[in-house]
Order: sequence, then structure tokens, then C-alpha cells
Amino acid sequence: MTTTETGPRLTTITTPAGDRVTLNRYGPSGAPAVLFIAGAGPTRAGDPVTSQTASLVADRGFQASVHDRVGRGDSATDGAISLERELHAIEAIAAELGGPVVLVGHSSGCAIAIEAASRVERLAGLVLWEAPIGQFTVGAPAWWAAVDTAITEGRLEDAVAAYMVDMPPEWIEGLKQSPAYPDLVNSWVPDGTALANVETAGLEEALKNIPVPVLAVVGTETFPGMVETAAKIAAAAPNGASEAVTGAWHSWDAEAMAARLVDFLEHVR
Repeated sequence: MTTTETGPRLTTITTPAGDRVTLNRYGPSGAPAVLFIAGAGPTRAGDPVTSQTASLVADRGFQASVHDRVGRGDSATDGAISLERELHAIEAIAAELGGPVVLVGHSSGCAIAIEAASRVERLAGLVLWEAPIGQFTVGAPAWWAAVDTAITEGRLEDAVAAYMVDMPPEWIEGLKQSPAYPDLVNSWVPDGTALANVETAGLEEALKNIPVPVLAVVGTETFPGMVETAAKIAAAAPNGASEAVTGAWHSWDAEAMAARLVDFLEHVR
């Protein structure tokens, strides 16, 4: 792909934890930015919707970044990835972008965004797409304890199955086709840890020190409980709101999401 003023620029940074993280940067340096935080699983190459969204945001004069999370894709490393290492990566990317930064979490990436908020010096907002907070039958702390035990004991296939326990069965069948299966669960440690942390603290406690706007978003077609969770996030955040944006079954429509993010960014110039 030819690099243009708003097109992707491949960048590799070294985090304070020493991890090398690869990202695509879009848009003019120093402009207000959205920093996308994927949930469990996706890489840059396997997530064209987010890349398209980032490109559309950049077309409007803003910045966007899409990175391979630590342990994935071109940010590969060995072993389980701690939440702290992922938070260091987000901190480093935000510093690289230079301008005001809106963290955009997808799925479990929402919990990571909440945990990362205090690390971003020029934080301008959080946009949280379908956060699975309060969605686990046994609660996130107990759910994550079972997954974490399986990872620690080296039972990675069991860990993947335990992580996906309340999710559509076709999702796990799709994961089994990945050449990274079952080792890919090592990069899900930040997701599980963050979800457990947020539920243990409670939404009001987790969000009370985030004064910037927090927008909880759901798709126009979504899973049971997602609308209710978005409303709870909006109520708990000091400056919270919730709404629906065109999307289906945990994925947003790129043009609709880009338009909403541009509107959000217009208020942080």
C-alpha cells in the first residue's frame, strides 16, 4: 500500500517494559488521536474493520493508531503477557502520537482501556465498544481464576476453552484454525486480568478518577446484556454517556464508527 498523508505508516516502538510493538499510524502527527485497543485475539492483519475505521478518521484530519498487541502478529514475544506490559505499550503509543488521545476499546479491550487511562498523559476520552463487564455467569474474577490456573499449568487448550465458556461455540472453532492456537491465549492474560480487576473494584470505583468523557457504545444488533452494561458504565463514569452505533454481533460498521469518533474528536481539539 502506498503511504499518503493520511495513509498507514508502519512504526515500531520499544515500550518501558522492553517489548517491541508494531503499529500502523494514520493522519498528521500531533493531531488529536484515537488509539484502538483490540480485545482478545485480533491482530492488525486480521482486523480490516478497525484499519478501515482508522483510515476514515485520518481522512478527516485526525490521527489513529492500530497496533499488534504485545505477543501478537508483528509484536510477537514468548510466554504469557502481563497486563502491566500491555499498559506500558499503550502508554508508549500514546506518547508517540503526541496529541490528545482517545482510547477506543473493543470488547475486553474496554477493560484494558479503563486500566490504561491513568497512564496516558494527554487523555481526552474513552470510547468503549461492547464491554463484556458483568457478562460472565460466575463473574469475571472466578472465570479468570480458572483460565489463569490453566495457563500457569501449561494446559493452554483448556485455557482457551475456559476463556470462551460463555461465548458462541463457532468462535472457538474458528480459533482452532489459527496457526497460533492454543498459544494465542498467552496474549489474553491482560484481557482477563483487566476484566477481573474492573469487576472486583466495581464500575464506580474503576471509573471515578477518569474525568474525561466516557462513551459506552453498542451495536444496533448485539448480544443480550450489552445495552444494560453500556448504561451502567455511563451511569458510573463522572462524565459518561451511552448510545448505539450501526454494527452487528460485536463488530461495528467502519463508516458509522469513524463518523462517531470524528464527532468525539471534534470536541477535544
